Amino acid sequence: MNSRRVLAEFLGTALLVMSVVGSGIMAQNLTNDVGLQLLANAIATGGALLGLITIFGPISGASFNPIVTIVGYFIDGGSKITTVISDVVAQFSGAVVGCVMANIMFAHPFIEKSMKIRTGGPTWFSEVVATVGLLLIIWGGQHAKANVAALVAAWITGAYWFTSSTSIANPAVGFGRMFSDSFAGVAPASWPMFALMQLIGGLVGFGLIVMLWPKKAEAS
Repeated sequence: MNSRRVLAEFLGTALLVMSVVGSGIMAQNLTNDVGLQLLANAIATGGALLGLITIFGPISGASFNPIVTIVGYFIDGGSKITTVISDVVAQFSGAVVGCVMANIMFAHPFIEKSMKIRTGGPTWFSEVVATVGLLLIIWGGQHAKANVAALVAAWITGAYWFTSSTSIANPAVGFGRMFSDSFAGVAPASWPMFALMQLIGGLVGFGLIVMLWPKKAEAS
């Protein structure tokens, strides 16, 4: 097990969830305008993603997301299954720690149960779309030799606004957000369907990536 890689995935996911939950709480403290709350949450999350992917990318690839990690395992190869498992464990545990950190900073109980129900067909479909888009942005950006950190940050910031689910697109981040009863919270009853939709998005995204950027085309 590469301890540097695991630490990078743990810290990156923790700091990402901290930024999502913390900015949501701060926005609620400052205004009752839900639009402004969402704007603040989106900007803070996008900014955090840009920084975190930039600094941790050279160490672990900066997935911070089990779907991205698993899709990468099947598309890129080169990783052992034990590496995938350790990365996913680091992501889920980091997500919980990041949520606790945000709760502490804003004088909330260390662990809360979110009461924010997120459900319904349009919301679930949004998570499929958000996850597929995220995967295409990552692999497309790599093939275009673009700044993937900036592309991911831009996609998530935008997807906060054009998806009815506010684009979680990450089972680990969604899991961590169950432990804060705040703007960015996800009720425990809502998380399993979100995770399932994200997994479906991962499968669709995987298929599209294979069709759009086949390895045979790369070799030629």
